[in-house]
Amino acid sequence: MKTNTESAQAVYEELVDQFGSAVLGSETQCEDQRVVVIDPKQSFEILSWLKDSEEHHYDLLIDLTAVDYGVGKGVQVVYQLWSIKHKRLLRVKCPFPGPDLEISSVAKLWGCANWLEREVFDLFGIHFSGHPDLRRILMPKNYSEGHPLRKDFPLRGRFSREKQTEIALDQSYEDYYRPEQLRDSLGPQKED
Repeated sequence: MKTNTESAQAVYEELVDQFGSAVLGSETQCEDQRVVVIDPKQSFEILSWLKDSEEHHYDLLIDLTAVDYGVGKGVQVVYQLWSIKHKRLLRVKCPFPGPDLEISSVAKLWGCANWLEREVFDLFGIHFSGHPDLRRILMPKNYSEGHPLRKDFPLRGRFSREKQTEIALDQSYEDYYRPEQLRDSLGPQKED
């Protein structure tokens, strides 16, 4: 039986044969964790192939996240994949070379990507094109300070404490509740 490192090297070589220059490199982390680095512009095609290929069959998306390495080092989207059939783990990284943070959604491939992509969008500002419902999931929908897990985000937020308090006090409860929740919370209404 192949080790995870050997099988991942085979995946890397097949990806290079199949997708050429869209495969940017590979590395081994933590002694046996194989990482493949791919071009974000072709991520959907490559991830589809990894999922649908009978030889590899990475049918489970364990995690989808992002990492911001700071000014000049860029942002990466990271996919953690598992093949149930072959019992193999593979990490796929998609580095963004510049400020254009857009990548194709994989929610059509793995349903669990829906909320994971929303979280990455909310906290890092990465836009997932083709996502069925891309909107904030953790921060309030009217949150205007940016994306809190970006390295350029100030520790105490973009606004002063005074301005943050002012914004919080000016917010309407209607921003946080659906109309039926508000109606139900008021109790029975008397007819005139």
